[in-house]
Amino acid sequence: MDVHEYQAKELLASFGVAVPKGAVAFSPDQAVYAATELGGSHWAVKAQIHAGARGKAGGVKLCRTYNEVRDAAQSMLGKRMVTSQTGPEGKPVQRVYVEVADPFERELYLGYVLDRKAERVRVIASANGGMEVEEIAQKDPDSLIQVVVEPAVGLQQFEAREIAFRLGLNIRQVSAAVKVIMNAYRAFRDTDGTMLEINPLVVTPDDRVLALDAKMSFDDNALFRRHGVADMHDPSQSDPREAQAAEHNLNYIGLEGEIGCIVNGAGLAMATMDMIKHAGGEPANFLDVGGGASPDRVATAFRLVLSDKNVKAILVNIFAGINRCDWVAQGVIQAAKEVKIEVPLIVRLAGTNVEAGKKILEDSGLDLIAADTLAEAAKKAVDACHSVQSAA
Repeated sequence: MDVHEYQAKELLASFGVAVPKGAVAFSPDQAVYAATELGGSHWAVKAQIHAGARGKAGGVKLCRTYNEVRDAAQSMLGKRMVTSQTGPEGKPVQRVYVEVADPFERELYLGYVLDRKAERVRVIASANGGMEVEEIAQKDPDSLIQVVVEPAVGLQQFEAREIAFRLGLNIRQVSAAVKVIMNAYRAFRDTDGTMLEINPLVVTPDDRVLALDAKMSFDDNALFRRHGVADMHDPSQSDPREAQAAEHNLNYIGLEGEIGCIVNGAGLAMATMDMIKHAGGEPANFLDVGGGASPDRVATAFRLVLSDKNVKAILVNIFAGINRCDWVAQGVIQAAKEVKIEVPLIVRLAGTNVEAGKKILEDSGLDLIAADTLAEAAKKAVDACHSVQSAA
């Protein structure tokens, strides 16, 4: 789960990380009020979306007057912002963050990521702040400072000091930077974060070290114990289908293909997508209905898949273990009654109660295409999709 910049900064500040003064606004008038309350003579107005590269897309504007603050907020709110990280559809801007624009002398990069291969937290820092970490790695890989944290003891003060000195900071700045590095690590660890990026981390003329921007992502599986983080979820920043799927405990990710997939198990879902591509097609989604897929959940899965207007065929691939093929068959029939299925439907069942499931489908009178193997099902789905496209 991702959060907005202002939410990430609220979390960081609660752990003692220094951040500039700021306030969130939902209208141009609120933005002006926020600027008057914050004080100062320069403000940054930032569009709040779950994506980076906002500055290049006009999502960060520096203002010197209240009128400029109002105009900046007006130009962002209610629009869809397209950046290099949002895709062509963009993200809706429903709020802006007004922040005091303190002068600074240097921009640094500081990030924390859950390195699943090493099974450790990896701290990444660079003296080249303000750039994407991928760009830093490509242009100046030697500038990247990396520390792998030993989980038994956590990030140590001496490791934070080493990072700060390697960033080229003076003694006073090192002291401030160590505090930020250590407290940001605590925020990352204690909220079950999977990614924290402070970019840029800035050094001011009076030797303060501030998190000027922040992005955080969290482990969805840990949200049950992080209610404060869970409450920060903004559904408007997600694909509506993914939000609907989450309500029914379905794992759905929309893609750009034309063959809808309804599969049980993440591994089998990935294999199904690979087989579709191998057969010459493109999957329209990743959808894992889980191990206990009831007829209601299967019917919900059909509605999700069919809500994508690009879908030209649907492939149901169930290998039942905990699941049961007769349940899935009943779900297919229930979906056919509740949702008008106007595209070819390819069904491959295997495992528990497979014969009962096949008989239920045969006796239903549904117009579907049966397959015995995954390779056969993928080929039939691609052929059916091409037939629909040719007819169109």
